[in-house]
Amino acid sequence: MSSSTFGIVGLGRMGGNLARLAVRRGLGVVGYAQGPGPRIGAGFRRARSLAELCRRLPRPRRILLYVPAGPVVDELLGDLAALLARGDVIADGGNSYWGDSIRREAALARHGIDFIDVGTSGGVEGATSGACFMAGGRARGVRQFAPILKRLAVPGGYVHAGGPGTGHFVKLVHNGIEFGMLQAIGEGVALLASHPSRLSIGDVLACWRHGSVIRSWLLDLLEAQYRRQGGLGVPPIVDDTGEVNWLVDDAMRLEVPVPVIAQSVMQLIASRDRHGDAARAIAMMRHGFGGHPFGRDARVERERRTGRVGGFVAPARGRAS
Repeated sequence: MSSSTFGIVGLGRMGGNLARLAVRRGLGVVGYAQGPGPRIGAGFRRARSLAELCRRLPRPRRILLYVPAGPVVDELLGDLAALLARGDVIADGGNSYWGDSIRREAALARHGIDFIDVGTSGGVEGATSGACFMAGGRARGVRQFAPILKRLAVPGGYVHAGGPGTGHFVKLVHNGIEFGMLQAIGEGVALLASHPSRLSIGDVLACWRHGSVIRSWLLDLLEAQYRRQGGLGVPPIVDDTGEVNWLVDDAMRLEVPVPVIAQSVMQLIASRDRHGDAARAIAMMRHGFGGHPFGRDARVERERRTGRVGGFVAPARGRAS
């Protein structure tokens, strides 16, 4: 096994596509997932258990998790802690709450195992062709994992944000900004759809994508979905896994005003009880960048209710090393 070999636990849309990207970029991957999992390709080895995955990895072992946020992460970390040794590194690439990541890092440190929290952006497309990674953790663990993350990132799409919890905190702030942008674009589309004359909305979106101040990947995704759906023909219900709810709570505790982000969360919740074109547009963009479902989804609702395990953690001043 090469020193560039690492493990991935969870081979869904993000983990599976990042495994494919890794082998295309010359990295060795040992993967584990419950069930058969997707076909990855040459350079990938599938483990039938966590114990087998750990046995197949060179030391120090580096394992990247892509599982839903919540108690399953704690269960998985407990299982891995019994199989790993001092100096091994676990990275959580999911959307865990940053306070939970601080607690998990401290618990694994008692075993001599490094834990880093890795916010991941770019959606399924990023997992397929190059993602954006925001890593948090102590320097030793980050140094071990950084070469792999940089190989999987787009150029410039990697940062060591700071000490434990900062990777997931930065990603949480990112998601709040994303919500505000989605809401503004969605409201703009609702205004276009309400004009007394019928507008060519698809052509307007295409124009905005080229040279306008608001040009963005979100507009690219919206135009593509608008044309694919033949208009705003999707359910006006926007379901989510609840991360930005945590951010609004954190902002209140930190006494930082975030009115746009907070209002975007309120509008998202309101979409579940009313009909509107803004919600349809937001649903289309979210489907485009993350494969998020149209309409209600039981799995997403379950993650929204269980993803955050612990409470607010007052951030320590300064950067851990």
